[in-house]
Amino acid sequence: MSAVTPPAHTLKADLWLLATTLLAAAGWIFSKEALAGLAPLQFVSLRFLLAGVVLLAFAWPQLRRLTAAGLRGALIVGALFAAAMALWITGLEHATHIGEGAFISSLGIVMVPLIGWLLFGERPPRITWGAMPLALLGFACLSLEQGFRFEPGQWFFLGAALVFAVLFTLNSRIVRNVPPLALSAVQVLMVAVLMLPLSLLLERWPETVAAPVVGWLLASAILATTLRFFVQLRGQSLTSASHAAVILMLEPMWTALVAAWWFGETMSAQQFLGCALIFSALVLSRWRWVRDLLRSLG
Repeated sequence: MSAVTPPAHTLKADLWLLATTLLAAAGWIFSKEALAGLAPLQFVSLRFLLAGVVLLAFAWPQLRRLTAAGLRGALIVGALFAAAMALWITGLEHATHIGEGAFISSLGIVMVPLIGWLLFGERPPRITWGAMPLALLGFACLSLEQGFRFEPGQWFFLGAALVFAVLFTLNSRIVRNVPPLALSAVQVLMVAVLMLPLSLLLERWPETVAAPVVGWLLASAILATTLRFFVQLRGQSLTSASHAAVILMLEPMWTALVAAWWFGETMSAQQFLGCALIFSALVLSRWRWVRDLLRSLG
């Protein structure tokens, strides 16, 4: 008999969260295709503007009840989210291999304990000191694939991971009492509010946009952003945050598989080793949660 009896809703939660990771992986493909006809900041601002308007319609009752402190906290994490997305989309524009980019972006999960230590003096779990060398070694394998030549996309993805780590750390502190849907709406709209003026100032917008590019933009906004938020919130409402975090770690694996199918990407032995080391670091950094999940399934 298992030492831990799994809750009745575990399978349903897992299916919702698994769908979240698949939508997130598809979002990489939608975004890369849209960049064929749109400038990076233009794309990301339009994507999140469209998604934010939809989320705003559903989140409005919660937003009306937000306190000034809650709104201020949501705006702060929204600004960080915008910075992370700007780095991410720039990395995607320069990326030559989407699969490895997804693994590099996921390093933010490993960085969270270190960011908590640096910003708030929180002592990291001992296992963090085992996960970090694996993560760094994995990044080294990816970035040194062509010798001592670092691709710009890899550094933008790493920068996005760092900002995401700060975002995750602050999320649990300054928006603890903000309803999830309201927080999602503010974060998404902040990307549009901050990125749209920058795009207008720094980028040249195309005079015409091909219909397929518009389709990829809509797919990014509606499926990979709006629907993903709803599906993720639904899945997280059915299980614990730690359980959800374990399932959501599958995103880079799905992204690599989808990119291999859609773009015909392949990995060299060194790239595969780098991604495997990063994923091992992810699992190790969340080992207590992974162990509890395995026990619940035993």
